[in-house]
Amino acid sequence: MTNPSNFRTRKARWITLAAAGAAVASLTVGALPASAQPHPAPVAGPGTMSGHRPAVDEEALAKAMAPDDVATGTMVRISGPGVRWTKATGPLSQDPAASFRIGSMTKLFTSTVVLQLVAEGRFTLDTPVREVLPDTIPAHWSPITIGRLLSHTSGLGLPCEPLGDGLGLTPEQVVHAWTGCATAPESPVTVQQYNGANYFILGLAIEKVTGRTYADEVQRRIARPLGLRHTYLPRPGDLSIPSPSLDVPSPKEPWAWAEGGMISNAPDLERFTKALLGGRLLPPAQQRLLFVMPPLSKTAKEPYSAGGLAPYKLADGTEVWGKTGSMAQYSGGVFGTADGRRVVTYAFLPTRTATRDEAVEHVTGVVEAAL
Repeated sequence: MTNPSNFRTRKARWITLAAAGAAVASLTVGALPASAQPHPAPVAGPGTMSGHRPAVDEEALAKAMAPDDVATGTMVRISGPGVRWTKATGPLSQDPAASFRIGSMTKLFTSTVVLQLVAEGRFTLDTPVREVLPDTIPAHWSPITIGRLLSHTSGLGLPCEPLGDGLGLTPEQVVHAWTGCATAPESPVTVQQYNGANYFILGLAIEKVTGRTYADEVQRRIARPLGLRHTYLPRPGDLSIPSPSLDVPSPKEPWAWAEGGMISNAPDLERFTKALLGGRLLPPAQQRLLFVMPPLSKTAKEPYSAGGLAPYKLADGTEVWGKTGSMAQYSGGVFGTADGRRVVTYAFLPTRTATRDEAVEHVTGVVEAAL
């Protein structure tokens, strides 16, 4: 999850691109990329199988969702066998179809398209990015592969060029803020570090090998087949958000693109996550990569899988998988059991005084009660 201190300014969000991670992720096969290794399956426990998940803890949810000094309002949607629950508190819309900016949850769509392209043989996870985008990565850098971008093990650090508020920048210009640095990324890479620049580069790779825009590929491969009528990437300059919106609409340039620029709603995110975790979007070899943890994730504060998912272990030992994100006034996330049968989607409005630790505690309370 993006640090709550980054919720209010573009400048802080640019720093978040390079340095933040999924704060809620407190954990630490087909042909695997050289950068990954198998991750043991979750040990069976009282709630490991989603078909045996306990009922929604409505009392705990009510407590977690109550407006307070951390969040002025929270929306939660839960679905699973015998479970369908939706509620919003505070100023948030009671309409279950209300749209919001999903921020870094966009990366789930990007990683899904990338893994589909891997399955189609357009490139492999071990393909150096320079083979796809020869003018993007400097020739003197050690090779950065598609797989390392996907798993946040590229070694990219902070940008070395000013990005200001991001307005008017193309994805190529954003990427150059990293690739134009005089100093190359560390090699060999020693840490897994969440960095939104990785997914800007992946977005460019998607466009290069398909000959279509990133937005078109998301619609063609994911949104239309799944019937996600409220999920899309706004065009540059489109500051609007559809009605009904989760909160009072605020204009926002979709500058974050394949890293975090999309708009969706809770039902669409739920349907997408169920399809992704349930194996409807990827062949088996690529599906397994969603749950493979790279070796560097063992020492990462906020680990990610080879497929770009964040793992989180519930109190009963069940591992759930998903992604968090923030953009404009919203912070949210979507997590589900490994088979996709039980999924929670949430969004909340953090207060200006909320600390990162308080936001993590808020999200943890929601996810634990929901799943």
